[in-house]
Amino acid sequence: MGLELCVLLLVLGGLPLQVTSTARSFSIDYTNNCFRKDGVPFRYISGSIHYFRIPPAYWKDRLLKMYMSGLNAVQVYVPWNYHEPLPGMYDFAGDRDLEGFLDLVAELGLLVILRPGPYICAEWEMGGLPFWLLARPDIVLRTTHPDFLQAVDAWLAVLLPKIRPRLYHNGGNIITVQVENEYGSYYACDYDYLRHLLSVFRTHLGEEVVLFTTDGLKDSELRCGTLQGLYATVDFGPGVNMTQAFERQRQHEPKGPLVNSEYYTGWLDYWGEPHSTSSAEEVAQGLQKILEVGANINMYMFQGGTNFAYWSGADYKKIYNPITTSYDYDAPLSEAGDPTAKAYAIRAVIGKFQALPAGPMPPPTPKFAYGYVSLPQRVNLLDILGLLSPLQPIRSPIPLTFETVSQVRCHSKRPTFISTRRCKRGRGGYSGLSAGLGSGGLELDSAMEPHWITLSILSYAVIAKIKGRRGE
Repeated sequence: MGLELCVLLLVLGGLPLQVTSTARSFSIDYTNNCFRKDGVPFRYISGSIHYFRIPPAYWKDRLLKMYMSGLNAVQVYVPWNYHEPLPGMYDFAGDRDLEGFLDLVAELGLLVILRPGPYICAEWEMGGLPFWLLARPDIVLRTTHPDFLQAVDAWLAVLLPKIRPRLYHNGGNIITVQVENEYGSYYACDYDYLRHLLSVFRTHLGEEVVLFTTDGLKDSELRCGTLQGLYATVDFGPGVNMTQAFERQRQHEPKGPLVNSEYYTGWLDYWGEPHSTSSAEEVAQGLQKILEVGANINMYMFQGGTNFAYWSGADYKKIYNPITTSYDYDAPLSEAGDPTAKAYAIRAVIGKFQALPAGPMPPPTPKFAYGYVSLPQRVNLLDILGLLSPLQPIRSPIPLTFETVSQVRCHSKRPTFISTRRCKRGRGGYSGLSAGLGSGGLELDSAMEPHWITLSILSYAVIAKIKGRRGE
């Protein structure tokens, strides 16, 4: 009867009940199978938004549209490599102003489900792990390898103290924090690694905050991705049997709230493939079924945004699939932040279960036709190499990985003359060659280990662009 009672309590929770205690709290009620916020049964209806894929000038606009859609929470990733581009060099300013973003979320009265990794996937470069980790010999990512743990501990010692005052019971709006991300999908299955992360998170955040994991529905995913002390949640889209999906969660969490941490409103795009789309009606119907059983839900994504610069990642599942610049995701809010039919369908469903904010949905953002932009000035690349690369050239008889020469991304210039060369792939990231009087075309062989890149030289000067590191 626990679930039925929780649904009833959630309905009553929509009424203006008085909180008898002034102490703020957010916890799991294992008796009634729900969350409790300030002692009252609570269910979150959340949407994912990535501050690192949206210009700061638009953060408030997007968050306001999410609020007006009926959400009471947002889910936020924190990409490690975005904030620590080089070891010990931290950047939380401008586009990377995480705390400024969280302040805007709080101003709008939205709660936060934080996902600080250290690995986040998110179709982001190397899943949020910094490129410079790969310069360490024989490092094994997402395991108890000493070099990896040393870097992780140093990063979390910077990030998590920023988060602690923002936890709900400390007066902030962060209600839950995810540890790692879909770890059960990773080959290592290193429980000691998860135990280490649990200890680090508890050390920095305390014992009261709800820590959780998210995994797919396969036995192997839930077996390797869950750990005692971390509340296990699942992810699935509208095409999956909801009852069976939550039964999979119940096998690992017999009591407590039902949670779909990633309900897919659309899907990502690969270069060379059609834009992924999903039916607004199907997404809305699936949402209604989940809410009818009293479950908590986060919609991934609610707004996708854009992969600026070279931050888009790639998948390697038998074949190499790079992610497009656009991360539109066919989400309820478009890449430009405009409400779609899917947003209004979702809003209508949410309105059946809780009161919607008064007032209309904010309008689409203004669009401008900038016309033709003339770029009359140009310069010979070879004339400004000293400006672009003030350090001395690195000479090596063999091709080197970007990580070896501390090249974050962009282009690598190699002033040599070669016809056809093969270079071994480093431990993540791709070696790049470009000839002084030739252009390079990268072709990936089918074998994964060792992985080779074939460079074919053509007839005129072009710098070979290096593919993004895998995002998952």
